Amino acid sequence: MTQNPDTSRNFLAVTAVAAPSKADLAGQLGDILAAAGVGAMQLRILSNTGPWQACEYVFEAGAQAEIEAVRAGVKGLEADVAVLPAANRRKRLLISDMDSTIIGQECLDELADFAGLKAEVSAITERAMRGELDFEGALTTRVAMLKGLELSALEAAYRERITLNPGARTLTATMKAHGAHALLVSGGFTFFTSRVAEASGFDAHRGNTLSDDGAVLMGDVGTPILGREAKLTALDEAAAAHGLVRDDALALGDGANDLDMIRAAGLGIAYRAKPIVAEQATAAINHADLTAALFFQGYMASEFVEV
Repeated sequence: MTQNPDTSRNFLAVTAVAAPSKADLAGQLGDILAAAGVGAMQLRILSNTGPWQACEYVFEAGAQAEIEAVRAGVKGLEADVAVLPAANRRKRLLISDMDSTIIGQECLDELADFAGLKAEVSAITERAMRGELDFEGALTTRVAMLKGLELSALEAAYRERITLNPGARTLTATMKAHGAHALLVSGGFTFFTSRVAEASGFDAHRGNTLSDDGAVLMGDVGTPILGREAKLTALDEAAAAHGLVRDDALALGDGANDLDMIRAAGLGIAYRAKPIVAEQATAAINHADLTAALFFQGYMASEFVEV
């Protein structure tokens, strides 16, 4: 199968990723596509060893009703599935949220634990990520609650609490090895984005800043606040700087403040996301790790760069 199907024709790629214990993933996916009315299909096994099995079918799409039948059918498969145009699948810009996406924690919630306020702060975080609260207002409220927290808590929070999500380093290393630029964008803070970006292999990072007096936090956030609109701006600026367009980007995130960049990107992926995000993303990762984003782009496991 060629990497770049004839773009004058409407080819789709349907990719599925599941745990090795999932019986006959390719067969089940093929049956779903056949039941949806898909005719000639070309199967490619992307991985049949290691932590995940993955496969894809490429076919020429028919009427919109057929495509909708495919999308409806794959929802019943216990796997992460992406239905994407086969052309321009390998993205050249990776832009990703940090908290609960590249890392498994919310940094602000972990900081709040050092102030004895984790439950209160986490409740606000959850509502903001669900889109129930204005992001900027929720951020300033939570940071104000941390006024007086010693700066040593930031280093302790990073060292003791923050962990990379599985597949994060493989995702960045593999895309970068194939010419992509990787940008980490966060409504969190540059103290953490700088460290997480280095640990996970991102080329650059953007985040908010915390005011301090050299010893303790002042309870203020530097302005302008990097929120939902700023993440989209970051996508556009990074694309322009590298001679790319939005369709060349893969955007990853889990919360409402990630929605604009996820919807704008050529491939927008919801990772363990809040419902408002999962409903509007191009694809979602709920079962596998972050390497599913590579399978969705058509990478084979043998092409992964492990670091």
